[in-house]
Amino acid sequence: MNRSIVETIIGGLVLLVAVSFGFYAFSNNSTGSTGGYEIVAEFDNASGLVSGTDVKIAGVKVGTVLRQELDNDTYFAVVTLQIKDEIKLPKGTSARILAESLLGGSFVSLEPGGDDEFIEAGGSLENTQGAVNLMDLLGRFVFSSVDSD
Repeated sequence: MNRSIVETIIGGLVLLVAVSFGFYAFSNNSTGSTGGYEIVAEFDNASGLVSGTDVKIAGVKVGTVLRQELDNDTYFAVVTLQIKDEIKLPKGTSARILAESLLGGSFVSLEPGGDDEFIEAGGSLENTQGAVNLMDLLGRFVFSSVDSD
């Protein structure tokens, strides 16, 4: 009898901790809408990007990827980015998709342009570079060094 009461109390505590963790994770969800303005960038290869992927300038998060679509005419990935309101991007800003590590994961890196005018909400980034497939690069390196021997 005494043992079942202890097990019930411990089970209740475990359940309470699980519910608390779930509430904490939901309330601190980084993929939720944090406000900001939307801009669009077209990439020839958007591998590794998903909704909620970070957008960074100089390694500092300034926004997130909202969605991706395929342009049926050019077959490029049209990526919508949400940038924080306090970040004003000059025209001529470029975007690249970079790997976070060798294990995977990507982010969009922005390099601010030098123009005095800023990109308006709903505007687009003209200078983009898609994701680079690290396995292809490694394969080229390995096979090119074998061929040269």
